[in-house]
Amino acid sequence: MNSYAGFTLPAQWEEQSFVQLMFPHEDSDWAEYLDEIIPVFENIAITISKYQNCLVLYKDEKYIQNIKDIKNIIFKQIDSDDTWCRDFGAITIKNKDGVVKPLDFIFNGWGNKFDATKDNSISKQLFKNIDSFDFVLEGGSIDVNSKKVLLTTSACLLEENRNPKFSKEQIEEKLKEYLGIEKVLWLEYGFLEGDDTDSHIDMLCRFVNDDTLVYQSFDKEDKTHYKEYLKMKEQIESFGYNSIPLPSIKEQHFDEERLPASYVNFLIINGAVLVPTYNDENDGKALDIFREYFPDRDIIGIGCSKIIRQHGSLHCLTMHYPKGVQID
Repeated sequence: MNSYAGFTLPAQWEEQSFVQLMFPHEDSDWAEYLDEIIPVFENIAITISKYQNCLVLYKDEKYIQNIKDIKNIIFKQIDSDDTWCRDFGAITIKNKDGVVKPLDFIFNGWGNKFDATKDNSISKQLFKNIDSFDFVLEGGSIDVNSKKVLLTTSACLLEENRNPKFSKEQIEEKLKEYLGIEKVLWLEYGFLEGDDTDSHIDMLCRFVNDDTLVYQSFDKEDKTHYKEYLKMKEQIESFGYNSIPLPSIKEQHFDEERLPASYVNFLIINGAVLVPTYNDENDGKALDIFREYFPDRDIIGIGCSKIIRQHGSLHCLTMHYPKGVQID
């Protein structure tokens, strides 16, 4: 019998308790430009704190001095390998009575690309009675609406170093069992050069309401992505939802690497939507689209050009927790 009967994974636009954010430190991949990136994290934490609680995890107090006295920021000292809370954070299900259950899935550094031993232990430290599973699942690899529909990519969930002992059908059944999902949409196309995650859905396509998907677009001049993008666009349109392209972003590079800039990596919080921006001429157009689909929330651009140096963006750094979740 499914012990999670009656529970489901709530949509991100439902009321939240807090957002989790792990600050960079000298042993993380941000070490070489900590002075540049810490203010970006401070800005994210302060912005969230204006609307709801922000749980800031930190390794050393010296990195949080500028935000120590700000209302609605909660601190917990903890060690980490890196900062990508979306992928090592607990994934929380909820029932109609408001009972919440944070779940702990394995995070193995995006298919054993990086050591993630410390990151994989964080949720168990935050939630003492959390249920843990022998199943690899990253928060950035899934997105849901409030109608029990889950969107994911085949490239990530079927990647050979995630859950090699399970077939696609078995993985889908586990998503339904653990997360209370009734339908899984598998996106077969789409990628971003510089993305280490094997095409996380939160870089490509997401729900903004029960009936509407937004997705990252690419111009014809983008030889790397355009052909695959057309296939992705066609499949998204076949899902039967309103489908809205977010504007293209000019190539961004750092240390001769192309970086994965995407407007799809937005974060919904109570009363606001935080949208990644990239000093691009289309930033304003992207913000206007979010204003159209979230008329009752403030739309706030968050500069993410420095964040994507480490191959993720705003949503990747954060994990939201629905109303009712408490830290032990």
